[in-house]
Amino acid sequence: MQSPGAAQERGPTGRGSRRSGVVALVAAVAATAAVVLTAPADEQGAAVQDVLGEEQLRIMAPASPGGGWDQTSREMQAALRELVGRTEVYNVSGAGGTIGLSQFVRRTGDPSELMTTGLIMIGAVTANGSPHSLDDTTPLVRLTTDHQVVVVAADSPLTDVPGLVAAMQADIAGVSIAGGSAGGAEQIMAGLLAQAVGADPAQVSYVAHSGGGEALSTVLSGRATIGIFGLSEIQPQIEAGTVRAIAVSSGERLPALPDVPTLPEAGLDVVVENWRGVVAPAGISTEQELALEDLLVEMTRTESWRAALADRGWGDALLAGPEFEEFVRSEQDRVSRVLAEIGLG
Repeated sequence: MQSPGAAQERGPTGRGSRRSGVVALVAAVAATAAVVLTAPADEQGAAVQDVLGEEQLRIMAPASPGGGWDQTSREMQAALRELVGRTEVYNVSGAGGTIGLSQFVRRTGDPSELMTTGLIMIGAVTANGSPHSLDDTTPLVRLTTDHQVVVVAADSPLTDVPGLVAAMQADIAGVSIAGGSAGGAEQIMAGLLAQAVGADPAQVSYVAHSGGGEALSTVLSGRATIGIFGLSEIQPQIEAGTVRAIAVSSGERLPALPDVPTLPEAGLDVVVENWRGVVAPAGISTEQELALEDLLVEMTRTESWRAALADRGWGDALLAGPEFEEFVRSEQDRVSRVLAEIGLG
């Protein structure tokens, strides 16, 4: 079974003809390429300044510092500097981003506020029974994809996927798995791994954490058999030799980890691709929404952002406007089905 990787994309009516800033945009999760033509950067800045007035653009990272949302927000901050000057990034951590979401929805009508979001938040909304969802925001753009990596402590006796499969088949509850928030990409992948080896996903011993640093400590202390992390979060630890990567969740080997096999190579039909994007509060005007979308599309063309994609191993998955809005809706439906299927919904 293939997990949250390739999502269906549909286009809602009523907004496509009004996007004068984006002439062409073609993107998909599995084919991470986009063709975008936008207005010149000076026009972008002027349009956004008209929208912001005297306010400074602020970006909420709804997680602790150091994780994927925080990294994305701060790379955005650097890339936006040449377009709109200084922006502010702030963190609101907890419950897979749903605590940040609950605060963000109070910013109704404020175009100076943005929030980084993604697959993890969609799963956490379901897992935590959040009263709010991305339906209560204005989706702007999808930016990146990021694959998951299965790691063990450097001194772990577990060395490869066949060993992991044998351990999970022998005692699924005895294989503890450290990862991010409940309902997020890592827990979805843990359930799919159990399903792939013929075990009951509901019996998985998953240890949820609010940040990658906490999950790493659990793995290194031996309290978890394996850890599941986004590539950008764990790659420095792999390079330092603190942990050992035994598999990646992609369909093909990753350029950043060419010697690490994929789960399908080991006979496990599990492919998980996380994604991250940006939303604004509900209640902003059409003019404000378009100005922010065009600004973020222009941001992805800066040298700073292109360098961030390469340095962090993120896939370029640009999607904007009504296409991204419909993508979010389809992801909410799909993730809910997957969570229910593996006993997490």
